[in-house]
Amino acid sequence: MNAITEQQQKRAGLPGRMIFGFVTILIFMAGDGLEHAWLSPYLINHQGLTVQQAATLFTAYGAILALAAYFSGVLTEIWGPRKVMIIGLITWLAGQILFIELGLKQHNYAAMLPTYALRGIGYPFFCYSFLVWVTYRSPQRILASAVGFFWAAWSGGLYVVGSYFPAFMTDKIGYMGLLWSAVAWVLVGGIAGLIIVGNEKVSENNGDAKDKLKSLLSGFTICIEKPKVAIGGLVRIINSVGVGALPIFFPLYLASEYKYSTGEWLTIWGTFWLANIIFNLVIPYISDRWLGWRNTVMWLGSVGCGIMTLVLFYTPHVVGHNFWAMTAVAIVFGIVLCGFVPLSALVAALAPEQKGSAMAIVSFGAGMSYFIAPAIVGLFINSIGAEGLAWVFSILYFTGAVLMKFMKLPYEEKQEEGKEKLSERTAHAN
Repeated sequence: MNAITEQQQKRAGLPGRMIFGFVTILIFMAGDGLEHAWLSPYLINHQGLTVQQAATLFTAYGAILALAAYFSGVLTEIWGPRKVMIIGLITWLAGQILFIELGLKQHNYAAMLPTYALRGIGYPFFCYSFLVWVTYRSPQRILASAVGFFWAAWSGGLYVVGSYFPAFMTDKIGYMGLLWSAVAWVLVGGIAGLIIVGNEKVSENNGDAKDKLKSLLSGFTICIEKPKVAIGGLVRIINSVGVGALPIFFPLYLASEYKYSTGEWLTIWGTFWLANIIFNLVIPYISDRWLGWRNTVMWLGSVGCGIMTLVLFYTPHVVGHNFWAMTAVAIVFGIVLCGFVPLSALVAALAPEQKGSAMAIVSFGAGMSYFIAPAIVGLFINSIGAEGLAWVFSILYFTGAVLMKFMKLPYEEKQEEGKEKLSERTAHAN
């Protein structure tokens, strides 16, 4: 089990093995996402839960997911990606089967909470450990593009296949059938992914227990040593918190106020992510070569999503029940969300010798969004309603743009220092 070598990193382009790995991520995440866009309405309309109970279920899931996302990065550096991915696959399958059998079939909310939360370990361990493997195998000049391919596969499975497949198959196999079909998707993607990654480690970490404990804590200590990594983690939370909250309250709002069907919502949501996938492969290329990572995240991602959150909410107010208008808005929203893709590459570049720890913070931020998003919905849906929630998430996105002002790479800071010195010399000369 050799660590990834410098020679492997210098190979031109994306290796075929990595590309096939992205396909396995798409398949795995398709299984994880088959209930993503409809589970909240299903729990409320068919299982008798309140909006607050459904939000609590997703909050518990998000809490476990956030912890798993954090530990995925550092455990990958200690054990290698394959072992962490195996744990993710097993816990996902166990959580899903128990959630169906003990929770949903028995209409037992007390059983739903821990079993669905257990499933939260699954995809962070499986997918984010693979992402660490990608960051170590990719030279910096194509790192944003490689990460873009990862997030394209991730969102393609979770949101595109995870929305379109139920939209067409719910009437044929029902909600329970969809949940069981998810097991097949995850098994296929999981086994194939394990074969592709093999026993390769990302770094040589042969220390004793004390060294390994230090590695586990390194994700937190790096935030002190490199505060910009911590800022990157906050921006990563903001990245997903708005779009993570939408499936919890927005389809219920569209159905009650404007009579949108579940199928229409699933198609709109799937198209949102289809546009996101297509431009996930374009925006990082543009970012790598022209815009720069920080500007892309700040303007296209943060400001763009802040604007489009409000546009998405207010479009039905203007046009009423208009499927095509909502689909068009969803496409634009999906495109601007791509602006966050370079964030992982930016954070990794800020800690080139501690990429696993830096990625642990990014992954933790992604996981925390699934804890924070439903918590915000559960806390405020009764007091400020759907409109108030739209404004909360929009403001969070704009806050992300402000935070990105501080996410400068060392060469950017040197360039600014050079400009300041030149300005001072010019001023003195005059």
